[in-house]
Amino acid sequence: MTPVAPSPVESASGGSRLVSGLLLIAVVGLAVLVVRWPEPPPDVQPPSAPGGLSLGETTCRSIALSWSGSTDDTEVTGYEVHRDGQVVTSVGGKARSVVLTEVPAGTWNVTVKARDEAGNVSPAGGAVSVTPPSCGADAKAPSTPGGVKATADGTTVTMTWDGATDDVGVAEYDVFRDGAKVGTVSGGGGPQFTFIDLGVPASASHRYQVSARDGQGNASSRSAGVDVTAGAACTLLCAITPVGKDTGVVWGLAALPDGSVLYGRRDTYEIVRMDPATGQATPLGTVPGGVRAGGDGGLVSLAVASTFARDRWVYVLYTTATDNRIVRLRLRGDELDGGSMQSLVVGIPRGKLHNGGRLRFGRDGKLYAALGDAGNPRLAQDQRSLAGKVLRFNPDGTVPSGNPFGGYIWSLGHRNPQGLAFDARGRAWVQESGDGLTDETNLIVKGGNYGWPACEGTEGAGCANPGYVAPQQTFPAYDGGCGGLVFVRDVVYVACAGSSRLYRAVLDGDGLLAEVQAVLVGAYGQLLTVEPGSGGTLWVVSATAGAAGTLDTQFLRITLPPAA
Repeated sequence: MTPVAPSPVESASGGSRLVSGLLLIAVVGLAVLVVRWPEPPPDVQPPSAPGGLSLGETTCRSIALSWSGSTDDTEVTGYEVHRDGQVVTSVGGKARSVVLTEVPAGTWNVTVKARDEAGNVSPAGGAVSVTPPSCGADAKAPSTPGGVKATADGTTVTMTWDGATDDVGVAEYDVFRDGAKVGTVSGGGGPQFTFIDLGVPASASHRYQVSARDGQGNASSRSAGVDVTAGAACTLLCAITPVGKDTGVVWGLAALPDGSVLYGRRDTYEIVRMDPATGQATPLGTVPGGVRAGGDGGLVSLAVASTFARDRWVYVLYTTATDNRIVRLRLRGDELDGGSMQSLVVGIPRGKLHNGGRLRFGRDGKLYAALGDAGNPRLAQDQRSLAGKVLRFNPDGTVPSGNPFGGYIWSLGHRNPQGLAFDARGRAWVQESGDGLTDETNLIVKGGNYGWPACEGTEGAGCANPGYVAPQQTFPAYDGGCGGLVFVRDVVYVACAGSSRLYRAVLDGDGLLAEVQAVLVGAYGQLLTVEPGSGGTLWVVSATAGAAGTLDTQFLRITLPPAA
């Protein structure tokens, strides 16, 4: 029956009433007909990029910015102002200008992005370069940085120091190893600064110093030296070896039994094999039927079972013209056999955003899939939809016994999970991004409800629901933007694109996360994913912006400390 448009409430003896999305049509003496009123489609369209960004009055202490408004299919609710890629302030959707009062010395870029009510964020508009003037003639150098420390872990040296002072402002810090400059750190922020020196020659002592510079080029004297010996001991990351490169977005990666690596190019649906010794890449073929929805759709994840050497199946989560779906194809030699493709799970909602997901085999031999809400938060709680869920199914796509709701669904209430891994006890963990507030690391339990969209993180009235499972770890959004998740022995590693870092944590005696620390902060750009390698190693995929809008994607092999 086709629903008719709702009309005003009529008399109790007959007529129609619109109640909670249901149109009830009643006629005296006849049965009541219940027709579901169609809900509006989800808002997955981000606003247009703000245009016309221009620089107004600029002083040594403030700058004025203005821009043209964005357009959106619903409504623009706010604008984010970014300085060198970091959010420095937000304003309402009616605003077209702002004055920034945090004005570091030196030269930096400002961009603006628009956001709508559904949380869709536009691309950045054109950048404006800013070089604030000096507050008068400046011939005074900054003070010498103090509190300098340096620690070596394998061939990585982490150096920290306290911020220097200046009559105008510190623009940058220069870092020296054995008298030679090895890096520069922006002077904004503070009060403590960090520099990570990678690939330091081992079995030798090195002296580290730092000096401060202002916007006029006045430099402080170098700090007192701190001596460290690289390669003498390793507790975190013993060695980092760049192996191969690509120009595509790589989200899916799986190590094969022979040590080689399969990875997927998200936007072109190609599967590639990489030789871990040489970094040589061999394209194997394209997954049939891939059609991107824009945003984060595409070839999202790859997985292989422990039986790969025998059955040669490659499992793929990807976007088609109508849905996200999970399929498997056989790899025959150096060719992906498209004719062998079998659809396992279809009809997963797709959207411009939150197609995020990850495939993993559990210790029970079942295949698990972590799936985003496709930009429609209400689907995360709807057991009729596969969006916003963790699924569990047999390798042939059938539903196994023991699932809590009788179908594929293992847990629900997820926003956009992009990391999925199993610890040594066989427990599933998921890493998922929040709605600009809190990222979550969740320990997945059978039938668990993780609260989205009523609850994000652990704060807010919605999180008080006793039926929701609280996250084991949360990260503020500016320290998050994490996706990849992997366990090696009892240590978990989380790769973050948004905050350009790798988190490391250990499982304590209760099986919970402890000793959480961030490493590689800003050292390699965005970290897209992390996967286990052979012999106690990790594969990390990093990405930085290349020339003319291209992407420089790099595969890093990280050697971990030996087992205790």
